[in-house]
Amino acid sequence: MQVTETTNEGLKRAYKIIVPAADIEDKITARLTEIAATIRMPGFRPGKVPVNLLRKQHGQAIMGEILEATVGESSQKAITDNDLRPVAQPKIEIDKFDEGQDLEYSIELEVFPDIELTDFSKLKLERMKVPANEEQIDEMIGQMADGQKDSKPVEKARKIASGDVAVIDFTGSVDGEEFAGGKAEDYGLEIGSGSFIPGFEEQIIGKDVGDEFDVNVTFPEQYTAELAGKEAVFAVKIKELRETIPATFDDEFAKKMGAESLDDLKAKLRENQEAELGQYTRMRVKRDLLDVLDEKHEFDLPEGMIETEFDAVWHQFEHQRKDHPDQIDEDDKDKSDDELKEEYREISARRVRLGLLLAEIGRINEITVTPEEVNRAIMQEAQQHQGQEKEVFDYYKNNPQAMQAIQSPLLEEKVVDYILELADVSEKSTTIEELMAEPEPAKPKKKSKSSKESGGKKKAPAKKKAAAKKKAAAKKGDDK
Repeated sequence: MQVTETTNEGLKRAYKIIVPAADIEDKITARLTEIAATIRMPGFRPGKVPVNLLRKQHGQAIMGEILEATVGESSQKAITDNDLRPVAQPKIEIDKFDEGQDLEYSIELEVFPDIELTDFSKLKLERMKVPANEEQIDEMIGQMADGQKDSKPVEKARKIASGDVAVIDFTGSVDGEEFAGGKAEDYGLEIGSGSFIPGFEEQIIGKDVGDEFDVNVTFPEQYTAELAGKEAVFAVKIKELRETIPATFDDEFAKKMGAESLDDLKAKLRENQEAELGQYTRMRVKRDLLDVLDEKHEFDLPEGMIETEFDAVWHQFEHQRKDHPDQIDEDDKDKSDDELKEEYREISARRVRLGLLLAEIGRINEITVTPEEVNRAIMQEAQQHQGQEKEVFDYYKNNPQAMQAIQSPLLEEKVVDYILELADVSEKSTTIEELMAEPEPAKPKKKSKSSKESGGKKKAPAKKKAAAKKKAAAKKGDDK
């Protein structure tokens, strides 16, 4: 096999590879001999089919099989022999191949950049800490109590007021025609709960048990497509009036909620709130860490990866602009496509830089994702599709890209944990409002190096890309 380097510019490499015809012929003959030992053909005993006859009948198929295998083996050998670490699947193009002739093909790829890692122990970060909010916990208990409160019949006849439960029959119609789901009997409606169409409950107030009347309402624009914005008439009959009995906040109430006591219930709610706040805290410190890593590392970026990332980001933006224009940033609405593309290209470069950086940190420090961790993540995904668990597992088992999409975020989180363990992370007491506030987005580097800009003939050690990029979401919508 002859390998000739044709391009060595920045991170780009290209090679011309020639595989002698004799090597290919040897592989074809070996494959035909292997098949002849087992194939059955009329007129021949098993294992006695002539190789020449097999070549005549199956030569083209065997040649295609051998060609594919030869290109794969020889290109991998060229990558290994030249100590290369491709960042993506190499581009291969067959230049010349005829039966009995040498195989000539070209291979183009971009390699992993040389990355000099900063000293993580010198990184200074703040982790926000928010204590559980006792007032919110009390509010949650109150909301739980609202869902458990009972009612009793009103003993003395009176008109219906807000807070009462009116037991009603109703039938709804639009343009004189009843519609699906618009009819019920003995329905207990708490007046003032806001559980019905706006304007419905208010028209019940002041009525008496036994009254029959029409309620006129207009369905909200956000309602189902069939009824959105339409005027409707409900024929209503008041059958009974009940008054609510407030729930008592005691141990018995807590036991109904699955706790051992009221204190235990509060402790569980407090724990849940702290866990939720911890997730937001994690998101904030991770975002701050990525900003610092982006600021402290500068290295060549593969142009192909930037273009792939940019295409995904721009496609998402165009989809959002077309189908959800109300979600587009006001600042972006006044910019030209050229201005927006420049910004998104910088964002794409940041994402590529951070993806490569985290992958390199993971590789150098031998951070990996275990099969148990992957299976646990797939199990969590499967639990969201009850009844289709087997299909979910088979999907990931038979789809390498889907499996990579599961593994990559797991690896990223482990790398982030590794860095945070080394960094100087102090705690900062803050409020829920400050924690939830959207921080200013990090500004991508204006002069991100690409292999084209940097030039040179740098080499990089071998191995395939360690972590896949996260799929682009929105301009400011993900961690990278």
